[in-house]
Amino acid sequence: MNKQPEITDKTRQTFINVFCDLYSQKPIEKISIQEIANKSGYNRSTFYQYFTDIYELLNYVEEKMLKSINEEMASRELSTHTFQDALQCLESTEEISILKALLGDYGSVHFVERLKREIPFEKLIVNLPTNEILAPYLIEFYISTLMSLFRLWIRNGKDLSSEEWAKLVDGLFANGITPFHIFGTVKKE
Repeated sequence: MNKQPEITDKTRQTFINVFCDLYSQKPIEKISIQEIANKSGYNRSTFYQYFTDIYELLNYVEEKMLKSINEEMASRELSTHTFQDALQCLESTEEISILKALLGDYGSVHFVERLKREIPFEKLIVNLPTNEILAPYLIEFYISTLMSLFRLWIRNGKDLSSEEWAKLVDGLFANGITPFHIFGTVKKE
């Protein structure tokens, strides 16, 4: 019996959506296949037709997200505000709930490291010093800070507009925290 591709895709996507909803709320070790199946409206045997276990599902979700981000970045011309381009690629992915789960409180450090490795963020850093000893440290600082701020922004439900967020990040990289924080009080702009 051959299933129609759109039904197969819909079933797979249902498992993905339920998994990501659960993964946003608790660690992967606390998520069971039975729970995913129940919340999806399918039985365990249907789950096993798509994935061998939860970790294969997680890997599938990560691969799908990385592919989506890479495709989005490849289709863009990079502007002078290159980290904003990277942000827009991450923000504009249709799978924002998936990204929120992967970068959320229970998300894997492994995914963040893969994201840093597989997305060419270092190409997005303007005026990167040519000092071979310092460059890897500067790239790691830039990317880790950018990813941490992006994760916080996603967890906070995008409480700033994309432009406000990008301006804040740009200001922090250019001037540090001092313009925003003076002796325990926040400077009003």
